[in-house]
Amino acid sequence: MIHRLFREQQLNCDIATAWKFFSSADNLSEITPKDMGFTVLTTFEDDSIYEGMLINYHISPVMKIRMNWQTEITQVSFQKSFTDVQKKGPYKLWKHHHEFIANDKGVLMKDTVDYELPFGFLGEIARQLFVKKKLTYIFRYRNQILEKRFNEKSDKN
Repeated sequence: MIHRLFREQQLNCDIATAWKFFSSADNLSEITPKDMGFTVLTTFEDDSIYEGMLINYHISPVMKIRMNWQTEITQVSFQKSFTDVQKKGPYKLWKHHHEFIANDKGVLMKDTVDYELPFGFLGEIARQLFVKKKLTYIFRYRNQILEKRFNEKSDKN
């Protein structure tokens, strides 16, 4: 069964700043909880995101068991949206659409993740027992890091 996770967050920055940060795979580790053991393996000469781009990671989502994960960027609309899809990894389906909408407060960022676990009903049990909670934890952490990075006033102001 395919499930959907949707989050949105207002960021106090311009569209160019938001795009530069989120379209760089090198920033993924910063917005992922440290206990996930998330490491970007692919190195990039150029930070520009493009359709067909493959990104390899290590991640340890459960009991420190390290897994390989590969995503492909399947859609890019400059400074508006991009989509990454799992090519190899723990999910039967993982499709993450990132959307950026400039507004009078900065940028409204929207994340829509469609995902499905392998193993049929056993995957559904795993989802109920821990995967759903883990995804909530990951996106809550991400929200907190982004609040600090983009929305908290600096002492220098």
